[in-house]
Amino acid sequence: MEPEIEPPPDGQAVDAALGEITSLWEQALTFAESLLRPWNAYQVGIALAVLLAAFVLRRTLGPRIRAWMASREGWPTWRMRILVVVHIRLQMIFFVALMWLVVLIMREVTWPSRSFLLMVIAELATAWLVVAFATRLIRSALLRAIVRYGAWIYVTLAILDLRDETAAILDSVGFNLGDARLSLLTLLQAVLVVATLVIIARFLTGTATTRIQRNEEMSPSMRVLAIKFLQVAFYGVAIYVGLRLTGVDLTGLAVLSGAIGVGLGFGLQKVVSNLVSGVIILLDKSIKPGDVISLGETFGWINSLGARYVSVVTRDGKEYLIPNEDLITNQVVNWSHSNDFVRLDIYFGTAYGDDPHKVRQLAIEAAEGVDRVLNDRPPVCHIVGFGDSSVDYILRFWIKDPTGGLTNIRGKVYLALWDAFQHHGINIPFPQREVRMLDDRPEPAD
Repeated sequence: MEPEIEPPPDGQAVDAALGEITSLWEQALTFAESLLRPWNAYQVGIALAVLLAAFVLRRTLGPRIRAWMASREGWPTWRMRILVVVHIRLQMIFFVALMWLVVLIMREVTWPSRSFLLMVIAELATAWLVVAFATRLIRSALLRAIVRYGAWIYVTLAILDLRDETAAILDSVGFNLGDARLSLLTLLQAVLVVATLVIIARFLTGTATTRIQRNEEMSPSMRVLAIKFLQVAFYGVAIYVGLRLTGVDLTGLAVLSGAIGVGLGFGLQKVVSNLVSGVIILLDKSIKPGDVISLGETFGWINSLGARYVSVVTRDGKEYLIPNEDLITNQVVNWSHSNDFVRLDIYFGTAYGDDPHKVRQLAIEAAEGVDRVLNDRPPVCHIVGFGDSSVDYILRFWIKDPTGGLTNIRGKVYLALWDAFQHHGINIPFPQREVRMLDDRPEPAD
């Protein structure tokens, strides 16, 4: 464990930072002057020659290796991904291998001091290559870039033995928050530790999510609730432990609680309401993924339950993000809450000259011949009134798959009625109007 660096008093912080920067600048100038010496200049030239050789090898062997990779059709996906990553870093791999070969040769034919700079370059290149391969395990592109560049900077400072000077400069830049002091070094350490713990928490959350989703004994809503709880728990513990490990005094941040409370009371009340409504929806199991609901003019099935909104996909492919609060405060029709059975009604009329017994029989037979209409719950047809020009009927039938749509099944039943009535000579009346033109001219006198 590295010893903690005592921060200088506030009045001397700027002077200490300027002193460290000046010291680093002098060391950089000394190093630059040393490169002009013959035994260092030829080492730089050798390194450039090795870089050029690695470039030539990449241009020569790269296409052949790629063609060989394309011929490996039966290989597993994970093995092909490794080959792709290796192919992308091919020039760096050649450079590292050639550099260590040159270092070994130089150690045998000359003094170790004459290959010291080559040794440093080889160590840097190897460390950068290892970091590049290791960070490929991080899926998030932004997080991968942050970790990669941060690790590159750290290993460079470690190999060049500049960690103490850099830490002193970073620790001298800070500010006071109550009784606690936050320096740039503390913040960077906190970001590094928290990022590492968040990566671990994300891996654990993903593993637990996969196992929960495979558990058929839990209802879909309870699965979502368990996953959300684990995410909050793992990420919350990762951030808290990370800040504590870096020495950040969390009690000094208590002054922000009042401002956060005011923000929640005014600007974030809708957000908090949606979050609480989402928890209530998951607990009471009123809706769950896969349910078919109607909310106003929106009809579709639940695609996913989020912390702030519910994703509803309609039959035309549109995805509506409905706030959780609307599902709590408004009237929602859940077509598949307790079961998937849905009864549909359609209305039609026939002429008074047609036998109503025959019409009812034909309507029931037509509905039974349509796919998705349940036969174990047979359709029924009743007379509901005598209209001005027709006898009015209602046809009721049941389906078990509301996710397949309601309008399309109604259309199919209407079409089956039309075909049956046309085949048996049943007339479907429609309003008719007769217009007579009256002659307004006066009759001639006798």
